[in-house]
Amino acid sequence: MTSYFGAPPVTVAAWMAGAVGVILLILLVLVAFNRVLLKMALRNIPRRRAQTVLILFGLMLATLIITASLAGYLVGHLVTGSAMSASGLLVLFLMTGLGLVGFADDFIKLYMQRSLGLRSGAKLAGQAIVGAIFAVLAIRFPDGWDITPASTHLSFYADFGISIGPVLFVVWVILMVAGTSNGVNLTDGLDGLATGAAILVLAAYMIIGIWQLRNDCTVFLAQACYAVRDPQDLAIVAATVMGACTGFLWWNAPPAKIFMGDTGSLALGGVLAGLAVCTKTQLLLVILGGLFVIIIMSVIIQVGSYKLTGRRVFKMAPLQHHFELLGWAETTIVVRFWLICGLFIAAGLGIFYVAWLPV
Repeated sequence: MTSYFGAPPVTVAAWMAGAVGVILLILLVLVAFNRVLLKMALRNIPRRRAQTVLILFGLMLATLIITASLAGYLVGHLVTGSAMSASGLLVLFLMTGLGLVGFADDFIKLYMQRSLGLRSGAKLAGQAIVGAIFAVLAIRFPDGWDITPASTHLSFYADFGISIGPVLFVVWVILMVAGTSNGVNLTDGLDGLATGAAILVLAAYMIIGIWQLRNDCTVFLAQACYAVRDPQDLAIVAATVMGACTGFLWWNAPPAKIFMGDTGSLALGGVLAGLAVCTKTQLLLVILGGLFVIIIMSVIIQVGSYKLTGRRVFKMAPLQHHFELLGWAETTIVVRFWLICGLFIAAGLGIFYVAWLPV
């Protein structure tokens, strides 16, 4: 039996619920264990060793969104017996690769006690290498209809214009990956803000993937169909990561018990960029992820204004900290920014749907 959207009705819902349940259980155990470990460390072992153990444990907590997402995706495929897709695996590769870049940054900050972590050039180089590998692989692996996970065209709600060629496409994807991952990273300044916003954008991509499956050009040709490889698996990837983020948010909501660090924020940015490339909605991501765009632009405006005029436009950048200094409560800022993110997503999905309607 299939749903109206053409996907098995239990697939997305069960995988998402499973991911939520698994991560909630894991985090419940780990947070409880963390408290016990803290007490034991402070009482029974030298202070220096205790700090090392707790730092390593904190780094392990930062990887939970990635590990839960990978586990949910793998278990779901094993349980249902369905084959993993090239598109889904590539998006998860991008997520994991950027997560490793973020992990290196967190490790240097925490374990090596260097406050700046990776130097900006090294971090950008890591993002560029991972993004380039993803881009090169994404225009390979054609399916039976000769559709690859990505094409060398720019896209909004679908591909448009002429091909920009593989070299420019790789450069474009690197820019997308760097911009999106850094946007999520800069948003991760208040408890729950980046996680909640990412959940909303991932929900949008789950809907887009299911809609593209329902209107797949390989099933029937129509004026408004989508030549996207593996749309159902892309929806499942979005749902699985969304489930992991939902479980993470349970503990990351203010006052946060755990933090994602650069490991989680760069990984989430990678997922969003990968989904945009593989669903062929690259420029639509600017609208769906409008909150991230606003926050990264606030930093660009602040830095540019200070260098050019010596004056600051905001009290502090990124933008959420400007409102903190205005006296807004942290929870007020988080909830209102979530609402802004929701409005951007409503606009993006509305444009996506209207573009599908027959002329």
